[in-house]
Amino acid sequence: MTNDRRKPIRWGMVGGGRGSQIGYIHRSAAHRDDVFALAAGAFDIDPERGRAFGLDLELDEARSYRDYATMFATEAGRADGIEAVSIATPNNTHFAICKAALEHDLHVICEKPLCFTTTEAEELKTLSQARGRIVGVTYGYAGHQMIEQARAMVRNGDLGEIRIVNLQFAHGFHSAAVEEQNPATRWRVDPKFAGPSYVLGDVGTHPLYIAKVILPHLKIRRLLCTRQSFVKSRAPLEDNAVTLMEYDNGAIATIWSSAVNAGSMHGQKIRIVGSKASIEWWDERPNQLSYEIQGEPARILERGMDYLYPEARIDDRIGGGHPEGLFEAWANLYRRFGFAINNERGLAPAGIEDLVFPDVDAGLEGVRWVENCVRSADAGGIWLDYS
Repeated sequence: MTNDRRKPIRWGMVGGGRGSQIGYIHRSAAHRDDVFALAAGAFDIDPERGRAFGLDLELDEARSYRDYATMFATEAGRADGIEAVSIATPNNTHFAICKAALEHDLHVICEKPLCFTTTEAEELKTLSQARGRIVGVTYGYAGHQMIEQARAMVRNGDLGEIRIVNLQFAHGFHSAAVEEQNPATRWRVDPKFAGPSYVLGDVGTHPLYIAKVILPHLKIRRLLCTRQSFVKSRAPLEDNAVTLMEYDNGAIATIWSSAVNAGSMHGQKIRIVGSKASIEWWDERPNQLSYEIQGEPARILERGMDYLYPEARIDDRIGGGHPEGLFEAWANLYRRFGFAINNERGLAPAGIEDLVFPDVDAGLEGVRWVENCVRSADAGGIWLDYS
């Protein structure tokens, strides 16, 4: 391995400034394996507040920028300019920032949704391919190791033919109008900032992507969606939605997306039912995977153990028995983003070609799914061919 392969990717951030939980987890994950090194940032819509935050992070004051456009243009002229950027801003800004970053030949790691329309997402995909740049989307829960175990079990036939997929991400923290007192929540229920949906895009696309990781061979054929605004002031955006889907192999799926599941801490669960066995994963107990074979006692598979498939142990950090959490999951994804970026530069280590990470296609698919759900719900909850 050459020194260039060990040198961290010079990295910038847009958004994620003071008080941002998501900005903190981006930085913690990116730095965990020294794959990225923060070199610049435009952290806040308020330039002075952003500059001060950059100084708190011990950045060079000259590289704590007033806005992303200035950062991209200035860094492009530096010999040590940033090579990649993370976007941790409200939804309505993602497309413009991502497009500008790609036009400056930067690799991009973007919060979901990637943008608001499939037309925009396809434009970003085309641009990323033309520029030879990676676009990653932070479906952070997919970095948990047991997701890879579930994927390997399906591929190896442990479950048999897949019949039923039950997905949910249904928490209760917005069961009342908390946005009236919380600006961090307020923009999520405002169509100008959040886009055409609230919970479908905010939480529903997480289990949708995890299901895609576990079941890459299944394609959605059609869907039906119904959505509600139980807190009436959120209309036309929904705070609860149920989506039914049919796959091309005849399997069926449901996704319950909700912020009004009162009493639920998080409520993201993935259950996949096959002809021989079922598996279930719950993100509040992410180190475990339930494995239930018909006619046998249920068993719990634990993260980090030798009986797991090798794919589930690639990202193992501390061995079995030690609980890992969301920061490790995000770090696993950032490590994979880094491998993908270095692969484009011809610097990645051998054997990483098959590593799965949420890329521009995953971002596009999330946008496409939300569009189809909104079309179905707004037409009265009708079945639509998936397009």
